[in-house]
Amino acid sequence: MTTDASTAATSPSKASSQAEVEGVQQEEEYHGPLTTTFRRLKILSLSSLTLTFALTPFIFVLETTSSVPLVGRAALAGIAMATSSVSTALVAWCGRPYVTTLRFVEPDGAQAAGSGRAVEMTTLTLGLKKRVTTVYDTAFLVPTSRPFATWVLAEAFRLSESEVGSARAEGLIPREETIAETKTADGGVIGRWVVSWDENGVGTCREVGKVVRYFNVHQELLSRPLR
Repeated sequence: MTTDASTAATSPSKASSQAEVEGVQQEEEYHGPLTTTFRRLKILSLSSLTLTFALTPFIFVLETTSSVPLVGRAALAGIAMATSSVSTALVAWCGRPYVTTLRFVEPDGAQAAGSGRAVEMTTLTLGLKKRVTTVYDTAFLVPTSRPFATWVLAEAFRLSESEVGSARAEGLIPREETIAETKTADGGVIGRWVVSWDENGVGTCREVGKVVRYFNVHQELLSRPLR
């Protein structure tokens, strides 16, 4: 009886601890408040584009347009398709950087030698396919002037004098390292952002494959500073 009572007494405590851990994890995870809006906008844009291309041929066969010269009907068809294509491309460009989910993660392996602060950000393509980009060193996320974006992966970076001295002593420069990589929903890597360090601690970045570089985040909603 005593054992049962002890177990019963500790069970609520364990449940409470698990709930607290889950609560902390949820607080550490950022969710973009406009995710649903951008998703619906992309669906609407793609639907209108598909409908426009499907119905455009009827301009040439409907009797109501028979009085319009062939050149005029061709112009109408071209304007309709061009307008729909441009609006869809604009929606894609505006929505591409929008981050639906952001998580603070612990870098491992060779990436742990960086700043120790890594983030995983999920964005959506125009076709609503997930692109998960892990940035292993948030120091490379810098402000950008691009509309509808908050950060961009830096094209160049310079280490401080103390960092250069430490890196030289440890034999870490010159070398190359992956700063960020973009994966599909099933984990396949489609692109990397790689930095090449010279002996003076100046890093030049380049793209390998197709990596997501721009990110749009509501910084005021983050549970803690990025850096």
